[in-house]
Amino acid sequence: MGSGVWPVMRFLIKGSVAGGVVYLVYDQELLGPGSKSQAVLQKAEEVVPPAVYQFSQYVSEQTGLKIPQLPAPPKFNFHIRESWNSGIITMMSALSVAPSKACEYTKDGWEYLKERIK
Repeated sequence: MGSGVWPVMRFLIKGSVAGGVVYLVYDQELLGPGSKSQAVLQKAEEVVPPAVYQFSQYVSEQTGLKIPQLPAPPKFNFHIRESWNSGIITMMSALSVAPSKACEYTKDGWEYLKERIK
């Protein structure tokens, strides 16, 4: 491939992958209820590793390259819904305190500057 074609191909490949991810998220309703998202995640944990293995075998046969097998993914035992909710609660509490903290820090800054100028 020429030097000008490769950047275009990379852009098209990345765009296709990004478009596929957006479609998958929308199609599987991953931004919906937490229970639905967790069910889809469990399904993906079962389906993705064999699919990656089959694809690597296909690429290996077509190209003659030996692709090493990926290690097994780690098992996580936590509920996404609880983690998501605690993250949102932490973020909202930080945002609700931000105006008063900004005012407090501004006041402290002015006091510091007044003392330094004297």
